Amino acid sequence: MADVTLRDVARVSGCSVATVSRVLAGTRPVGAETARRVREAAETLGYRPNHAARALRSRSTGTVGLVLPQITNPFYPALVRELTHALHAGGRAVLLADCDDDPVAEAEYIADLLGRQVDALLVIPAHEERSRDAVTAAAARVPLVLMDRGCGPAVADSVAVDNTAGMALVLDHLAAAGRRRVCFLGATGTASAAAERRAAYAAGAAALDPGAPDQVALGDFSVEWGRAAVDEVWAARPDALVCANDLIAIGALQRLQQLGVDVPGEVAVTGFDDIPM
Repeated sequence: MADVTLRDVARVSGCSVATVSRVLAGTRPVGAETARRVREAAETLGYRPNHAARALRSRSTGTVGLVLPQITNPFYPALVRELTHALHAGGRAVLLADCDDDPVAEAEYIADLLGRQVDALLVIPAHEERSRDAVTAAAARVPLVLMDRGCGPAVADSVAVDNTAGMALVLDHLAAAGRRRVCFLGATGTASAAAERRAAYAAGAAALDPGAPDQVALGDFSVEWGRAAVDEVWAARPDALVCANDLIAIGALQRLQQLGVDVPGEVAVTGFDDIPM
């Protein structure tokens, strides 16, 4: 069966080929009734655009590269889902790469995506310093936006959580709840989020307890570390555990349950990221 063409859609809708092209590409405004006729005809005929031909004409592939540090972190699948839906609604397809927290692999994926002529890149950098060169070079070639993490000032546009404000909200809540013996369970990683949350905790915890900024245990952003961290700090009997992300908090809750500790009666546990639990 021959592929359905713009001419076929034009014939069925009673519009010109140029009008059909404008409606389906979304390049120029078209009257609502005309647009409705074109879309109904396209759906009836089963029309599918030829992206390869369109790319040759427009010098745009209609693709966006998305580079993640680790897809197994539950924070990222939800983000990928929303980005994919939003980009699809705008006529873009997503090419996904997971570098597994390796800046060398990340640079290779970025180079590969550029070789595939993506129109833009979305990058969550694996390393604040070691990701910088590849990201800076890519940003000079295509529009590039950093998400969730940074890799130095003035590298590229960035959309991220305000980690300082978020940690301040956590500490304010604990203070209002009367918690004073606070301990921070964080990560030693070089991602900007780890360092920013650690610094924000240190800046605000002294208001609860002058010794609180020193009550810090550092590992990684994982459930396993959350469990181990409780064993590391529990002898001090904190009445609040401030966890640098939700995975650490989940691990801490699991270990506290094993120890028979009442949460939040004996100890409050806070997370960061708002992942489904």
